[in-house]
Amino acid sequence: MQEHSTRPSAPPLHDPTALARFGNLDLVAKLVVEGYVMGQHKSPYKGSSIEFVEHRQYYPGDEIRHIDWRAYGKTGRYYIKEYEDETNLRCYLIVDCSGSMGYGESTISKADYARQLAASLGYLLFTQRDAAGLYTFDTKVRDQLEPSTSPHTFQRITDALEKRQPGNETSLANVFETIVPQMKRRSLVTIFSDCFDRIEPLMTALKMFRHHRHEVILFQITTPEEESFPFNKPTQFRSLENPNHRKLVDPHRLRKIYLEQYQKFQEELTTGCGAIGVDYHKIVTDQPYQVALGAYLAARTRLASNRSVGRFH
Repeated sequence: MQEHSTRPSAPPLHDPTALARFGNLDLVAKLVVEGYVMGQHKSPYKGSSIEFVEHRQYYPGDEIRHIDWRAYGKTGRYYIKEYEDETNLRCYLIVDCSGSMGYGESTISKADYARQLAASLGYLLFTQRDAAGLYTFDTKVRDQLEPSTSPHTFQRITDALEKRQPGNETSLANVFETIVPQMKRRSLVTIFSDCFDRIEPLMTALKMFRHHRHEVILFQITTPEEESFPFNKPTQFRSLENPNHRKLVDPHRLRKIYLEQYQKFQEELTTGCGAIGVDYHKIVTDQPYQVALGAYLAARTRLASNRSVGRFH
């Protein structure tokens, strides 16, 4: 008699929609990272470096070689330079939960994709002993968790992401302007959004992150339908951020105008991010999460090899 295994088969890691049906965010994140990324990429962050943190008063027994003689020359008092091992990166996951993120036709919604991708990146950070934190927002910040390496933080991040549903219309620029002053230490900022905002104020807000010496990786989440506008029959379009706003249109007449405007928007977004030093990646919701995680690892390798970037403490 032939035995049949009753063990459930694992979902295909290349299919975000199938993964979304498999389990909670923490499980999906572990499947994505452990099943693919950790087997395909080697972390470029081996060992540690040393970074100056602050001065403290000299006490008998302290090593003389750590005395800051420049400070002594200015104050006439002995101060010790304190250092710490730089082993952890600080990363904020900033997830757009505005109404437009609720759209999804042939795939899961942009909101679900962003949540799963953010959770996967969060799990990757924790496996590398990096500190991860979270912001979610629609019209304003809804969830805020400071970066931590604690295992409990990953669970708090996934719990917050699972509870957060697409909300109301938002201005990315206005929300980012409220977030930047709250980040007291230099960090890596990863943003997950469809970027539906006016380009000029959006670039101004992203510049604020860069002005405060944060590194920024922007993942623009789009759907296949937004990329190609495949609609053929007269279709009623409803605003996800304003449900009362509906419009019946002829897709054949609208397609050319839409694609031209969409292409212009994409070009301005790509060019603008490049001009201010934001690492930009467009991710479509039918693409495997590994595409974005690979882009993150490649970006982090570039940052690590660029001395001008410095450290994230």
